Amino acid sequence: MTNTRLGIVLMLCTTFVFAMQDGISQHLAREYNVLMVVMIRYWFFAAFVMTVTARQAGSLRAAARTTQPLLQIGRGVLLSLEICVMVLAFVHLGLVESHAVFACYPLIIAALSGPILGERVGWRRWAAIATGFVGIVVILEPGWGVFDPHALIPFASACMFAVYGLLTRYAARRDAAATSFFYTGVTGGLVMTCIGLWVWEPMTPADWAWMGLLCLTGAGGHFLLIKTYEVAEASAVQPFAYFQLVFGASLGILVFGETLETNVAIGVAIVISAGLFTFWREARARRRAAP
Repeated sequence: MTNTRLGIVLMLCTTFVFAMQDGISQHLAREYNVLMVVMIRYWFFAAFVMTVTARQAGSLRAAARTTQPLLQIGRGVLLSLEICVMVLAFVHLGLVESHAVFACYPLIIAALSGPILGERVGWRRWAAIATGFVGIVVILEPGWGVFDPHALIPFASACMFAVYGLLTRYAARRDAAATSFFYTGVTGGLVMTCIGLWVWEPMTPADWAWMGLLCLTGAGGHFLLIKTYEVAEASAVQPFAYFQLVFGASLGILVFGETLETNVAIGVAIVISAGLFTFWREARARRRAAP
């Protein structure tokens, strides 16, 4: 049975756990190579994914069965590289500004859903997309002093995650969710192992403890997300995913001593408003299309 209230609570818990994961990633990536940090994180995540998908599909062989292997492998590779880019953004910009810029990814999905998925994008959605990118311009402040090119790192991450999301939708037309989840974890784990082993660095016992916590928050966040979509419709809980920005910014300010600039606050408000309008339009369109 659908339980929207429980779904909202679970989504809030999910965003909190993912925000803690981002904070730990920032801490570790300041001390060690980003690729190594993401690689170890993926080892645990791949084990978690194989456990979950084997249970959902009946076996690992059933979970891995697909008629579109290149698409599924490409999705997994893209997500693993996107995580590396985002962790790099945490190191250079901090949690506040990185999350502020990354918040535009639903608008990028909306913009690319036409050429990639063949969905109709009306003028209202285009207006919301344009408004959201005005918010990004406000955050980045191009033309005020010297533009920091590091601000493009989280934007690149948002673009990569948006394409990953669209490819996931496309893959879902022919594959079960368990299959897509399997390739997300296993492919990413293999790719990051091939890359990360070359930059291995010894870690202190204390940082191994942080790494263990990073792995647990990664798996725990995905587990909560799975449970969220089991009890509630995605359209009802998706807007609450923006709370990851709130939790992440709070962590950056309270723990890492970051500041929330006025232009960032205004830009984020514009981006989130445009994103919520886009979610509302998509939910309304789905209700109209439902029999």
